[in-house]
Amino acid sequence: MTLTDFDIWYRTRYRRTSSAFTSGALIISDLLGVMLSFGTGFFWVNFYDMGIINFKSFVTYWPYLPVFILVFQITNLYPGVSLAPAEELRNLTIASIMAHGGIIFSRYIEDQEFDAISVAFIISFFFSTFILLCGRSVMHTILRKTRLGGIPAVIYGGGSLGRLIVEHLLQSKRSGYVPVLILDDTCPGEDTYQDIPIIHDTQIGSEIVKRFKIRMAIVAMPELDQKALTELLNSSVAAFRYNVLIPDFFNVTNIWMSIRDFDGILGFVTSNRLKMPWNWAIKRVMDVGIVIIGGLLLLPLFLGIALLVKLTSPGPVLYGHTRLGLQGVPFRAYKFRSMVIDADQRLQMLLASDPKMMEEWEACHKLKHDPRVTWIGKFLRRTSLDEFPQLLNILKGEMSLVGPRPIVQDEVKKYGEDFGRIFSVKPGLSGLWQVSGRSDTDYVERVAFDTYYLQSWSVWLDIWVLYKTLGAVLRGKGAY
Repeated sequence: MTLTDFDIWYRTRYRRTSSAFTSGALIISDLLGVMLSFGTGFFWVNFYDMGIINFKSFVTYWPYLPVFILVFQITNLYPGVSLAPAEELRNLTIASIMAHGGIIFSRYIEDQEFDAISVAFIISFFFSTFILLCGRSVMHTILRKTRLGGIPAVIYGGGSLGRLIVEHLLQSKRSGYVPVLILDDTCPGEDTYQDIPIIHDTQIGSEIVKRFKIRMAIVAMPELDQKALTELLNSSVAAFRYNVLIPDFFNVTNIWMSIRDFDGILGFVTSNRLKMPWNWAIKRVMDVGIVIIGGLLLLPLFLGIALLVKLTSPGPVLYGHTRLGLQGVPFRAYKFRSMVIDADQRLQMLLASDPKMMEEWEACHKLKHDPRVTWIGKFLRRTSLDEFPQLLNILKGEMSLVGPRPIVQDEVKKYGEDFGRIFSVKPGLSGLWQVSGRSDTDYVERVAFDTYYLQSWSVWLDIWVLYKTLGAVLRGKGAY
């Protein structure tokens, strides 16, 4: 493809090259979210003590909205380009505490009393983070589907690494960047990849910036030697305001390394944050607290499910299957029984008679259309409710709320050399790969997600995974 052809292609699809529109859309979403959280707080105070405040009066507090937007801007929530989800959750929570706290403090200074309206703002804070996250998720989806969001980016490199970057950016709702052009001196005869134009000239960076005002370049050319790469960065790539270099040792398991400065010498740093005793203790306290509170609230639901399982199929309510946990130690993972009682025998007969099912089983140790599953079992699996008895495993200390998926012995070989590192922590009821694809995700991606989790663990990351788990359960995506 020539630059003239690209000119026609690009201008019919993209008219913005900055993040201003994305920032504006998120500001609108946040304004609506803050007002909704205000309304929620006023509603609950009014509900429990009718007449003490007027529920509708929350709209009169709209003058506080600029304070929230200012604090959100200070905490780098606009435009939020390439902001990690856990970091976004943390920043939203901290900013919301600051803004709500400022409102409550200013009202106390003015009135010298802590009244029902202050209580309403406290309740508003507890709902605000969840409401803001939901609103931003909806806005990201709208921006992606309408092509109104995203910052155009030029990808240097048409090889396997460059194409992987293109695929990830095209699939991501939140990366903030949209690949619009691939520059590569190789790949002869190919004019597009994933409908993204390819121009076989890496020296036209300045011309692209001049004609199209594109600000971002991503360099993914590990095949270049140091001299050629330096020349490319100092010439063509230097024309862009922002640029990112993907290192030559890039792969899906080390993509989340961070940079550390050793007195002017830069190093790439990884760590297993859950190897730190303090983090381990925090995670355990969090697990037990959430399980006890959540288990008590959901107990009527669990009893109802148990009754349905018992009435619709002969056999026990719970099913215990041997799984590998911390350091590969086996334990019994509990589930609501979703299959007939002679499922193991039927599986062997089924796999022996159907080569396609044997192939599917060997690939992921699950069958999408498993005839052994009962009708109530299909519902439980689709909603992931069958796995909730694993809360007992969490209380026993065999599992965590979030972590690598517990596996069977036959799956160890799928992890290869990564097994020892991944299962140096407790397996989880949910995890990054489950909420990012679940049963549709292959083992290479599982290792990538689990590696990211080990390297980047924080309380915020666990909370974000649990938030995404709720959405994945409601959608039933990838569950079978």
